[in-house]
Amino acid sequence: MSIEKLHVDKELSWLSFNERVLQEAADKSNPIIERVRFLGIYSNNFDEFYKVRFAAVKRRILINEEQGGDTRAKHLLSQMQTKAAKLGERFDELYNEVLLEMARRHIFLVNEQQLTEHQHIWLKKFFRAKILPYIAPIILSRNTDLLQFLKDEFSYLAIDLIKGDEKQRALIEIPTEQVDRFIVLPKEKGKRRTTIILLDNIIRLCLEDIFAGLFDFDEIHAYAMKMNRDSEYVLTQEVEHGFLEQMSEGLSQRLTQMPVRFVYQRDMPTDTLDTLLKALKVSNYDSVMPSGRYHNHKDFLGFPNVGARYLENAPLAPIQSYQMASARTTFEAIKADDVLLYYPYHTFEHTTEWLRQAAYDPKVYSIKINIYRVAKNSRIIDAMIDAANNGKRVTVVVELMARFDEEANIEWSRRLTEAGVRVVFGNPGMKIHSKLCLVSRKEDGQIVRYAHIGTGNFNEKTAKIYTDFSLLTADKSLTDEVRALFDYIENPFRPVKFRELLVSPRNSRGRLYNLIDNEINNARNGIKASMTLKVNNLVDKGLVNRLYEASQAGVKIRLIIRGMCSLIPGLPGISDNITAISIIDRFLEHPRIAVFANNGDPYVMIASFDWMTRNIDNRVEVGTPIKDPTLKKRIIDILELQFKDTVKARVIDKDMSNSYVPRGNRKKIRSQIEIYDYLKTVERQLKRKAEKEKHANESSDS
Repeated sequence: MSIEKLHVDKELSWLSFNERVLQEAADKSNPIIERVRFLGIYSNNFDEFYKVRFAAVKRRILINEEQGGDTRAKHLLSQMQTKAAKLGERFDELYNEVLLEMARRHIFLVNEQQLTEHQHIWLKKFFRAKILPYIAPIILSRNTDLLQFLKDEFSYLAIDLIKGDEKQRALIEIPTEQVDRFIVLPKEKGKRRTTIILLDNIIRLCLEDIFAGLFDFDEIHAYAMKMNRDSEYVLTQEVEHGFLEQMSEGLSQRLTQMPVRFVYQRDMPTDTLDTLLKALKVSNYDSVMPSGRYHNHKDFLGFPNVGARYLENAPLAPIQSYQMASARTTFEAIKADDVLLYYPYHTFEHTTEWLRQAAYDPKVYSIKINIYRVAKNSRIIDAMIDAANNGKRVTVVVELMARFDEEANIEWSRRLTEAGVRVVFGNPGMKIHSKLCLVSRKEDGQIVRYAHIGTGNFNEKTAKIYTDFSLLTADKSLTDEVRALFDYIENPFRPVKFRELLVSPRNSRGRLYNLIDNEINNARNGIKASMTLKVNNLVDKGLVNRLYEASQAGVKIRLIIRGMCSLIPGLPGISDNITAISIIDRFLEHPRIAVFANNGDPYVMIASFDWMTRNIDNRVEVGTPIKDPTLKKRIIDILELQFKDTVKARVIDKDMSNSYVPRGNRKKIRSQIEIYDYLKTVERQLKRKAEKEKHANESSDS
């Protein structure tokens, strides 16, 4: 079998992943409002797909055309467009389906032509008071540079003003940053229904109010459109430019990058469409997609539940870690035993509380942390500023190149610097994606360090919807290496060795190969060998090939892959011993875990890196072994619950069919709910055990 047939194109695998998201919108067992929100997730994912993955393939084609063309990339682009078109058709079907389902529950999403007289009058007043001040049409002429001012991802209305045989065109940006996208209309007496109208349709209703008196027209029409740009940018190499200035210039460059997708209302007149495509310099390689009257469906992520509570998922109350909650201070808890938190099942408050205490604890003299994406109102950032104000030595490593968070991180850097925090940017050529924090404390004349090593960002918002692990530890062998890693970030060319941690790009690839090879050798020597891997993406060819080799040696391999998977399970003679599933549910599966049988003494690791070439070779990433046997078992138990999922697990196969794991005679098991119940039981047992020991000690004292 050829090498190409052993590896699925990651772009096609990504589209298969987003199809699984669309399946959640189709799943009638999900509450209707959650189904609407999954449409938003799907749409948001697609925007990023075009800006990043589609754009990268297009660039490959354009670059290689100078060298005779890249037929492989052209074929791949064609496959991507075909699959995307099919998904778009399915999306439209589901969108109409969920609108009908909401109507059955007395929630109506209406357009400007479906209003009662009372609603019409109310909206006219609402428009003049709340929307019109933010409307500033751009009148199109031969000198208008659409590429210069048209914003990526924003929705626009293309306006045709017709007077006789003459047509004047304009564009109106939908002001979603100033006005809510979904406007709930006042309820009418005697009616149970709740009516919602999109901001776009209010503007359509009031078009004449915008242009009348200033323009002479007999007819006025509006057509929805939006554009996605290539998100890539190039940093200047000028020596006199600091990295912060380079990043600012790079972001401004992104604002005028070329389009890769243009979405337009399918009944838009041909001459209007042609004018827009020409002005935007849309090429034959770009995706030009007809659609309905509304395009920014990503906003449905925040669709309001204006009906009964059962129309959305019942909230799961965050679980308190007994270790953290029962100790006098967070430092006492971590020093007593390693603490493993699993969000969003556990509350993120334990992490923010640890850093809040560190900010004013007189024993703490130093805090180091690296941030990639933080919440808009970040308590993590506030704690760092408070610590600096209290005289602590605070170092924050800020990743300025965190995609789509660059602008926010530039602003955080400025705010931290102004507060007296030492801000480090690391090596401009290598993203820092690790999730580390190190707090140094003076205790009885000794320096004791406490570390956070995690799989997810220091972000209070995403910690409520992403599943991620945080290890809080005072283990000296680990904290010493975390300290060395912070030094490495600032001095990447200085020699350093890591014995415990897997650190990209220093040793991750070699260590992963060694761990796999150990299982291969054990299998060949008749020792039971197995691997369990959970990552977001598995696309690195070197690691995929090593897994194929392990399968052929008899190593049993189980995979949980949320997103892209280039490996093909179940190929005769190649991957017979590999099975793979994907789980899409109410929480985004985000942790990276690996479990190696290791001859009966499981090696369990959590990490910030996916098994992608960029994460292994071109970023600063960290994986840590879990040493505590109790915590190792907890992670293994959680993985086993996921492999038992008979509700939200899909099979990953060569056909990318996304079929659900067959349930057979097994009971329904929804792993995310089962994990929540499991962790609640764990914390109850820890509490009972502690209370029992306390009672026994009190009895012996008496």
